Amino acid sequence: MSMSARGEFSEIPVLDVSGLYDGDEEAVRAVASSLRGYLENIGFLYIVGHPIPQSDIEAVREASKQFFALSEDEKLKLRIDKNFRGYLPFAGSTIVTSSVAAVSKPNQSESIFFMHEVDANDPRALAEKPLQGPNQWPDVALLPEFRETIERYVEQMSMLARKMVAAISISLGLSPDELNAHFEDPTTFLRLLHYPTQKAEEGLFGSAPHTDYGFITLLAQDDVGGLEVKNKAGDWVPAPPIPNSFVMNVGDILARWSNDVFVSTPHRVINRSGRERYSQPFFFDPSMEALIEALPACVAEGATPKYEPVLYGDYLMERIDKNYHYRKKKAAQESAAG
Repeated sequence: MSMSARGEFSEIPVLDVSGLYDGDEEAVRAVASSLRGYLENIGFLYIVGHPIPQSDIEAVREASKQFFALSEDEKLKLRIDKNFRGYLPFAGSTIVTSSVAAVSKPNQSESIFFMHEVDANDPRALAEKPLQGPNQWPDVALLPEFRETIERYVEQMSMLARKMVAAISISLGLSPDELNAHFEDPTTFLRLLHYPTQKAEEGLFGSAPHTDYGFITLLAQDDVGGLEVKNKAGDWVPAPPIPNSFVMNVGDILARWSNDVFVSTPHRVINRSGRERYSQPFFFDPSMEALIEALPACVAEGATPKYEPVLYGDYLMERIDKNYHYRKKKAAQESAAG
């Protein structure tokens, strides 16, 4: 496909990343070079040739279906907490900070979030640092394999994400491990989503047009489809499911870090298939303490970076607080109490 100009695309490219795994430096560079073009011009691609077994991806989807099939009462026992772990009921988020569209109706989905595991006795949890605390797990008597399945997947996805961090680093002309210090204690989210079938109604989205906050997203889709990516002309380009692939995209913090060399592209989900849709995006982001400032390789000589340096944790909390209803209520209560 031609890489004519930034944002001009009519399909999402496929990148075979097996070269990142066989240790051959030339193969790694070839992957990184293709990756750079895709991240500069489109911000989205499919990753194939990764080593994660399809059976493990499907086990997570199955676990997700079993969780969402539980009674509302059972799911609400895990209602999302201040650390952003747990169950977000149907229509629990409206993307108000979206620069993409004026969104007024809540997203037509329910979901459950698992972040990096932090023990309740961990100093960060005891100090009530933002987003530091244990995950909430469904009753083991109801879903015996659930936690094991999710934790195995998070570990596999984190390893894949680290390979992509190295490839991104190389693609920018840096050493493979140049960005690693920012990911010593990465902020990770696995979000299991259930999009019921959706009536055709103006302004109603499974997930309204938005960009992702973080570094990269690695998404496993089921076979229902519905994901669409916006090109420069304003057309919505479908990203249909491809077996054994992950959809990878640039998040806003990577765009910012790269001084907008890489593009964080708007996307949405509309489920008009007449079938339930289940998806499992994995978000791999820097440590909360990481200072994100424009990479020198991405700033022309004599130019000023477009963005001020920011601590990732501060940036993330601001984004989260604006988009999730339960957090807005809590923030309002706290300011009233304060």
